[in-house]
Amino acid sequence: MTQTPTAHTSAQEQARAQFTVPAAHPMVTVLGSGDSLLRVIEKAFPAVDIHVRGNEISAVGDSGEVALVQRLFDEMMLVLRTGQPMTEDAVERSIAMLRASENGESDGQETPAEVLTQNILSSRGRTIRPKTLNQKRYVDAIDKHTIVFGIGPAGTGKTYLAMAKAVQALQSKQVNRIILTRPAVEAGERLGFLPGTLYEKIDPYLRPLYDALHDMLDPDSIPRLMAAGTIEVAPLAYMRGRTLNDAFIILDEAQNTSPEQMKMFLTRLGFDSKIVITGDVTQVDLPDGTKSGLRQVRDILEGVEDVHFSILSSHDVVRHKLVGRIVDAYEKYDSKNGTQNGTHKGRGKAGHGHKGK
Repeated sequence: MTQTPTAHTSAQEQARAQFTVPAAHPMVTVLGSGDSLLRVIEKAFPAVDIHVRGNEISAVGDSGEVALVQRLFDEMMLVLRTGQPMTEDAVERSIAMLRASENGESDGQETPAEVLTQNILSSRGRTIRPKTLNQKRYVDAIDKHTIVFGIGPAGTGKTYLAMAKAVQALQSKQVNRIILTRPAVEAGERLGFLPGTLYEKIDPYLRPLYDALHDMLDPDSIPRLMAAGTIEVAPLAYMRGRTLNDAFIILDEAQNTSPEQMKMFLTRLGFDSKIVITGDVTQVDLPDGTKSGLRQVRDILEGVEDVHFSILSSHDVVRHKLVGRIVDAYEKYDSKNGTQNGTHKGRGKAGHGHKGK
């Protein structure tokens, strides 16, 4: 795409850019079915007039915005050359990354194409890959460090990407087994009221880990791998007293660990193992007065060599777009009202009054 200045106005400098789509790429792959991708771009750049004629795309408007449009189409072509299709979501995320780089909110070391084309795991006809810059840096940190904390709100891919890296490590024989664990928060009195054996009582707390496994492995192979001990899914209490060698270990929902449980878990690390700890410090389900081990551990381990903290935000939510808006709305409400998750800090869930004793 080439950019040339056009007539100057008193308000801002105008520019024109022109881009030729190579014949190898049908225009529908660039513009989307029914021009869906083009509409996303036009909505994101209302001050730029974008015209398409044949395989020529032109953009006229503010020079800064036209330059971003030019970079966007260049990045889209780099993605398309890998054989990966562009989606509306991928275009929106590319625009967000380019704007963040332009505004100085990101160091801009990684381009949208580098983020969107990094494959982690291919399974059952689809590929798992990061979708945001922070997700890519989280995945890269797992490669580089022995212990990584993935901290962020629901839907940011913390656990899912860690699971994909674990399966990748197992398949490439970097580790001999995968251990997936979660604290069973309600493992006290409430768990006792559930019917069935101890395993059946604990199983609902571990269900999300099984669901992710089924996305990444042949479902028929999972029982065999679990029977052989190659994959273990267990509550956090089962980790006590063990040393875990040659393993990829994931602690999920770590915000619901106590400081003592967090220390116990971290000291399970054995030789040739890797630990990823994921959690959302805004969704602590511990009883009132119990401190979250995940909130405390950053103060303790910040700066320790080979330990990395990856922080994800609502901008990294890859679920339905509404999830990101919900996370933002709660943060805005909490900031305005001095609350946490919409409730006043330090108050019990049952009510705010004094007990009558």
